[in-house]
Amino acid sequence: MTTLKSKLKEDLHTAMKARDELTSSTLRLTLTAITKEEVSGKSARELSDDEVQKVIAKEAKKRREAAEAFAQGGRTEQAEREKAEGELLDGYLPKQLSDDELNAIVASAVEEAKVAGAEGPRAMGAVMKIVNPKVAGLAEGGRVAGAVKKLLAG
Repeated sequence: MTTLKSKLKEDLHTAMKARDELTSSTLRLTLTAITKEEVSGKSARELSDDEVQKVIAKEAKKRREAAEAFAQGGRTEQAEREKAEGELLDGYLPKQLSDDELNAIVASAVEEAKVAGAEGPRAMGAVMKIVNPKVAGLAEGGRVAGAVKKLLAG
């Protein structure tokens, strides 16, 4: 069992003992998503820590999007719960890059793409290929794409 998955299980056990309903239900759903990912495909397999992190990031993103939707629909209580679940899951993920750090990485990638001959908005794909491996797990794809578009547009 990977260390991240075993930490999730330990934290679930602790939350259940403490009767922390929010944490235990969030961790249960996350562990279910991990198990579902493990058994999807042609054969069952054990996920690596990086793959577990991707599943947790996907679950956290779902919570943030749901919180937004509930807030727009006027269901503040449900929005607060979803937001709290997202923040709980964020604790298991590496620290996200700040806007300044992300912009610096994107700027160097844009320069690298210009040297290779790609310029303007059509260079988006080339720049994303350079940026994505550097920011994997440290910034959401939408944030990265937005920063790249902004820099390419000038």
